[in-house]
Amino acid sequence: MPELVECVVVGAGVIGLATARALALEGREVLVLEAEKTFGTQTSSRNSEVIHAGIYYPGDSLKAKLCVAGNRSIYAYCEKRGVEYQKPGKLIVATSDGQVDVLRSYLQQGRANGAADLELISAQRLRQLEPDVSAVAALWSPSTGIIDSHGLMLSLLGDVENAGGTLVPQSRVNRFRTVSGGIEIDVGEGDTGMQLQTRLLVNAAGHGAIGLARASAMENLPKSYFPAGHYFSYQGRSPFSHLVYPVATAGSLGIHATLDLGGQLKFGPDVDWRDRLDYSFDAAPARRSHFEASVRAYYPDLDAARLQPGYVGVRPRISAPGQPLADFQIAGPGSHGIDGLVQLFGIESPGLTACLAIADEVVSRMARS
Repeated sequence: MPELVECVVVGAGVIGLATARALALEGREVLVLEAEKTFGTQTSSRNSEVIHAGIYYPGDSLKAKLCVAGNRSIYAYCEKRGVEYQKPGKLIVATSDGQVDVLRSYLQQGRANGAADLELISAQRLRQLEPDVSAVAALWSPSTGIIDSHGLMLSLLGDVENAGGTLVPQSRVNRFRTVSGGIEIDVGEGDTGMQLQTRLLVNAAGHGAIGLARASAMENLPKSYFPAGHYFSYQGRSPFSHLVYPVATAGSLGIHATLDLGGQLKFGPDVDWRDRLDYSFDAAPARRSHFEASVRAYYPDLDAARLQPGYVGVRPRISAPGQPLADFQIAGPGSHGIDGLVQLFGIESPGLTACLAIADEVVSRMARS
């Protein structure tokens, strides 16, 4: 007889932990199943750790709605729980007159999305903020910040456990199926395998979410794509005190400059399409040259000798190369017909920013099942 659990969340990245927290705070019994040895080892720990403002996303998208709501809620959460963050602000820079209209479009879109504090600034004002940046204008976003993503996840997990929830690492979920009274889940393999039965199941498995749904005979699923992004660290004292982004290109926000909470500067990510989940760092001279040229477009004084290979992240993307970026997919009972099941696909940037708002959205869809 399968063990009965009220709620099961598959995946202990920042989205899974935030969702488990939201469910546990409602007084529900929550079990978080994670395939890896600990929480947040993939997408949640291999990103820029930026709290986004909600500038780029179409106004009718979940990305826009949940990013703007998430921006506000994550700062409030960090203040309440003592999670370390900073709010240096972001400068999106136009390096030619032809890009200024793009900044104006960002300003219009961002304000429409609810990012009301955006400001288009002149080259003179930009030089006051970042003397080493070369650009003709910039869009200033004071509510963009940076966060300790590990500290955030540790805090979310603490909330889950304090509310009676449990994280079980090294517990890979292989498939699920509907049964009388709920959803049955196969966990693990061989002698260590087991079956659970739950009333509410959240598939927040990140890169594994679509594969899990496919193994469970779900239909009309998106396809997984694997755009890897390299980050180079910049050794020594940072020339910047704010985040600096170029105008976005198709499928990417460009090779931008971000700071961590210790003041270490890094550049990235690029876009390196791969045919599988692969975190290996490709340090080929051509890649380094591409980074140097891209950064020098807005930072001419780049000292290439200070660039050191950092790490690689891979976005859980559901749009193919050359296609417009897909919105988040939060598939509840209304889309697939299974009561008590919510699946999350394509939760890439701004997923970290939006994690608390995504969790609220999942709980809302659960309540309607």
